[in-house]
Amino acid sequence: MMDPNGAEAPRVAVFRKEHFNAAHRLNNPNWSDEKNTRVYGKCNNPNYHGHNYELTVQVVGPIDPETGYVIDMKVLGDLIKTQVTDRFDHKNLNLDTDEFRDLNPSAENIAIVIYTILRKHIEPSLDLKIRLHETERNFVEYPV
Repeated sequence: MMDPNGAEAPRVAVFRKEHFNAAHRLNNPNWSDEKNTRVYGKCNNPNYHGHNYELTVQVVGPIDPETGYVIDMKVLGDLIKTQVTDRFDHKNLNLDTDEFRDLNPSAENIAIVIYTILRKHIEPSLDLKIRLHETERNFVEYPV
């Protein structure tokens, strides 16, 4: 996108933070119980366990000269609420969601699923990145 003077418009990154709480169990049904316990430890608890996920959605693009926005943050916030938070908050990801019925709900896979969901609703000219904190010290980003 060009600015009104015909120069390449500067690209800016904007961020929206949200959170959701969800339970999950990391388990590979093709493995023995012993191997699942060895690989996943407490995360393989057959009764599940939960996290307070912190989600940061990054959108990068040129500033629209008419609005002054890269993306309307209210629109982005509403999109995250309807497409992500309402779908995953206070859910057992393994049992209550279609996305993880056959997909191990690791933080990596959750980030990719969120990206895939949001990507369909965000202008293709804008870059999108997901950062998902599973704990205070563990987080993932997609894409890299």
